[in-house]
Amino acid sequence: MTPARCDIAVIGAGPAGAAAAIRAARNGARVTVFEKGSPGRDKVCGDGLTPRAVSALAQLDVSLDGAHRIDGLRMIAGSTRRELLWPAGNRFGAHGAVWPRRALDQHLVEAAEQAGAEILWNTEVMPTLSDHATVVGVQSTDDGRRWQADLVVLATGAPGAAARMLGAERVDTEPFGLAIRTYAPSPRHSDRHLEACLTLRGAEGGWVPGYGWMFPAGDGTVNIGVGSMSTMKGFRRLNLNQLLNDYRSQVADEWELGDYLERPRAWRLPMSTVRRHGPGWAAVGDAAGLINPMNGEGIDYGLESGMILADLFCEDPAGAPGAYDRIVGERFDGFLRTGRRFSFLIGHPWILRNGLRLAVGTQTVANITLQVMGNLIDGDTEGLAPRVLDMADRGLRLADPLLRRTRAAA
Repeated sequence: MTPARCDIAVIGAGPAGAAAAIRAARNGARVTVFEKGSPGRDKVCGDGLTPRAVSALAQLDVSLDGAHRIDGLRMIAGSTRRELLWPAGNRFGAHGAVWPRRALDQHLVEAAEQAGAEILWNTEVMPTLSDHATVVGVQSTDDGRRWQADLVVLATGAPGAAARMLGAERVDTEPFGLAIRTYAPSPRHSDRHLEACLTLRGAEGGWVPGYGWMFPAGDGTVNIGVGSMSTMKGFRRLNLNQLLNDYRSQVADEWELGDYLERPRAWRLPMSTVRRHGPGWAAVGDAAGLINPMNGEGIDYGLESGMILADLFCEDPAGAPGAYDRIVGERFDGFLRTGRRFSFLIGHPWILRNGLRLAVGTQTVANITLQVMGNLIDGDTEGLAPRVLDMADRGLRLADPLLRRTRAAA
């Protein structure tokens, strides 16, 4: 059977894969997107869009009609609450959104199709290699059909078989996250602030490095969830369903929550990767480990990384993977490295207990926390927050070996 031909083969139709497809197809590339799920498939997620994500969607000309506008973040640490607006002076804009992933992903896929990309649903593929270990296309795991491509985009989310094949797996010594969410009716569904409770306790009363969230969807429901980092003591014994139920009991009266509308669903958050590119391929979004360890957010990084890779391919197909790795490294790696080091720090309960209170203790520190939680900092951001994070990273770099050696037993 003669292989079909495309310029770019994208494995995965989530935000990162769709962004790459939209951008490349609009620039004249022949793009085929392979999605193992069915049309309208849901992706378990917190559904929150930072101002950075909203900005990326604007760059893709994707309208946010139907999304619920969010103007800021309400942070809670113990008895301290701070309600902050997204900073108007940041380059991404002053509003975010909540948009359930089923709707967001559908809009992105439709935009990719309108740009000229081909979408193949219910089609799982694996990369194919040349004799010299260069990725030269993909092959269906079902019927063996093959497609030749100049670039294969790994947009598979949390690492799976394709990632393992190419070495794009999570670094074993680095932290990762777990999260769980569901939906519930609430009369406060039109609230204009995301809410994050930074002080969570597990079933045995221990502090959990993570947070609980209430994300109003504007459709009569809220997305309620909790997440935790793997650096906490007893992580392997953590019962996410119990943690979610305990958090729900804290917020149920204030939010007038109804019963869960669906069974809570959990997912893994990879926050590192051994490799994110190689000859003929590159990983984007979650598959590239581009998730903020300090909030578990990755939609904005997925959209941006997909666009970066597509633009580079259209300029120089052969050099795109290497150039992409360099640019993504310059833009994101420093901030994400600081976040991973920070997760080891707060894996120590007494540091977590005092540090999170500090995070919202003063207006100045809370403003910095807001920028961190909003993914508003990267390699070329100016202002106080990046300077503070740079100093923190220097200190964490020195403390990192000790923090890892003394990390709480999982």
